Amino acid sequence: MLLPRPRKRQKAQKGAPDWIVTFADLATLLLTFFILLLSFAEMDVQKYRAMANSMSLAFGSQNVFGEGIGGSPITLVESDTVSLPEPSDSLQEQPEFIDERADQSEIRQIPGGVLDLTSRLVQELEPEAAAGTLQVNYDEDQVVIRFSEEATFRSGDAAIKPNMIPIIERVVTVLAGCEGDVVVSGHSDDRPISSSQYRSNWDLSAARAVSVVHELVMNRQIPAERVMAAGRAETRPLAANDTPENRALNRRVEISIRNPECQTEEAADQLPIDILP
Repeated sequence: MLLPRPRKRQKAQKGAPDWIVTFADLATLLLTFFILLLSFAEMDVQKYRAMANSMSLAFGSQNVFGEGIGGSPITLVESDTVSLPEPSDSLQEQPEFIDERADQSEIRQIPGGVLDLTSRLVQELEPEAAAGTLQVNYDEDQVVIRFSEEATFRSGDAAIKPNMIPIIERVVTVLAGCEGDVVVSGHSDDRPISSSQYRSNWDLSAARAVSVVHELVMNRQIPAERVMAAGRAETRPLAANDTPENRALNRRVEISIRNPECQTEEAADQLPIDILP
């Protein structure tokens, strides 16, 4: 009878397996690659500090101080106690009302002369105001008639368009019945003028103001000593000179009647929509 031969025990392999060398090389290369990426990275200090402060407040600490970038330490100043309002023993019997009008400035009264003149001009110039040729505005000191450049003058010219002369004559008729200094000011946008007749926007705006003054005092209904012309150029724009529409709005001539007093009192039934700030 033959007995089975005993199996030979396999000898255990000594040392690490062969694949571990390749794995170690790959891990080393990956580690070196990420270290290089981190060394080339840049950190926004402001965003870093803002994020650290937000996290600090979220976790209940008071301050976060970061001295530098990257490996600089961050110190968290923890709050040991939280201050809470002490509960009151008794409730208020009546609710407390806060008057929000206390900090607001007092409403300024518009003088009667300003309202009278504004009402007369609005009634007289209603068609032109509706068409956008002019605007009638007022504040507590003066009434302002604002003529657009497109309706009053040609581009780069100081001569008044013929169709505007009758409108200015109607303004003169209204102003003749009221007292007050009259200031005619010309305004332009910020683009330099290219003209052989006018050196700059100062010349052009002043010349346009003088042209309107001539029409106001020509028929002697308004005394010349009441009227003054001023060229403002681009120094007082109504809007930013960033679009063609805004630049067209800034090119204008204004007739301001300061502290007007009309001879006969008239009720201001219709007030203009636009009010000077």
